[in-house]
Amino acid sequence: METNELLKKVRQIEIKSRGLSQNIFAGQYHSAFRGRGMAFSEVREYEYGDDTRDIDWNVTARYSKPYIKVFEEERELTVMLLIDVSGSKDFGTHGSMKKDMMTEIAATLAFSAMQNNDKIGVIFFSDTIEKFIPPQKGKKHILYIIRELIDFQPENTQTNITQALQYLTNVIKKRCTTFVISDYIDSHDYQHALTIANRKHDVVAIQVFDKRETEMPNVGLIKIKDAESGQEEWIDTTSAKVRQSYLGWWTNCQNNLQLALQKSRVDSVSIRTDEDYVKALLNLFHKRA
Repeated sequence: METNELLKKVRQIEIKSRGLSQNIFAGQYHSAFRGRGMAFSEVREYEYGDDTRDIDWNVTARYSKPYIKVFEEERELTVMLLIDVSGSKDFGTHGSMKKDMMTEIAATLAFSAMQNNDKIGVIFFSDTIEKFIPPQKGKKHILYIIRELIDFQPENTQTNITQALQYLTNVIKKRCTTFVISDYIDSHDYQHALTIANRKHDVVAIQVFDKRETEMPNVGLIKIKDAESGQEEWIDTTSAKVRQSYLGWWTNCQNNLQLALQKSRVDSVSIRTDEDYVKALLNLFHKRA
């Protein structure tokens, strides 16, 4: 993408996503993703009813009477965006491309994090880790992320969500809030990795899909290409058996996703490219608040 065109696109997304984070998501984001960790604040004398597990034995020994540690909620978060950049992102028949909606959602979450004074980082993944942007604060950092969201060119086209989640758990040591933004079209079983990641971090799954992926239209003989494998073939969409087979594939993908989310206890939202993602994100925030 040409530099001027890229800067114009970045500016458009900044205006829209920043406006949403300030005017619509203000407060909603914080209440849904407030700091889940507890940080040590001070010590005070033990009072009847206090949890004895919080006794500070060193201070207690020093003053010959019991003192307890006081903790307060950590308000500052680290937010990680795991962005699927596999070949299937470049598809869309209604409203917008999956890639465009994923970019807007990620940018909106990034500005919401900035409003909350949170650090934010990104992992771009296909069937390998394409790029890691360490978490930082500030508008300059977020604008850099948005430029990458728009213009990043992955090396590979296939998908491996498990590898992305394993990389997250290895590279981010402190508990963080993680949004995995993908269409979740993945032939690998990622449920175990999702469970492990959600034990260490607070993982949220955001599925972006296109209406045409859910059903095959009856439009005669067409040539199709798998965006991830590159394989091409002719199919006869007038065949009810062919359309039913495709529907079975999509249903199986969705069933696998829902089962993985249920077993790993991960909150989620599914957003179609012709739907309003603002409403969908607000529903997610309300569900978690």
